[in-house]
Amino acid sequence: METNSYIEPVYLISAVAEILNIHPQTLRQYEREGLIKPSRTNGKIRLYSQKDIDHIKYVLTLTRELGVNLAGVDIILQLNKKIEVLEGDILLYKTKIKNINNLSVVPDTKALVVQKTSFDIVIVEKKQASK
Repeated sequence: METNSYIEPVYLISAVAEILNIHPQTLRQYEREGLIKPSRTNGKIRLYSQKDIDHIKYVLTLTRELGVNLAGVDIILQLNKKIEVLEGDILLYKTKIKNINNLSVVPDTKALVVQKTSFDIVIVEKKQASK
């Protein structure tokens, strides 16, 4: 969970540029490209949080150290968001399976979850009817 001080927008563009050793115009360009979204005051002044700064550091790592262009950075950021959503879905389904296994509501079936590599395999067996 993120603390308020981490997500609280308090840094002006000039301070962020100095902290990251980049030109303020770079930050404006990243914003135009949709790579960052700083908060704005009522007077339209950009304010950045520590979370924003960490995000900008990530973008700078992609561009400077890995040589990714801004279009590539945009695709990477979109894919990261999709991965987060899918990881949330996986957690949800794992919880549902666990709850089903714990309930054993269906008397003539037995559910078993087997961990194999990074995929979950669900096996449902019908119980033999006793004669």
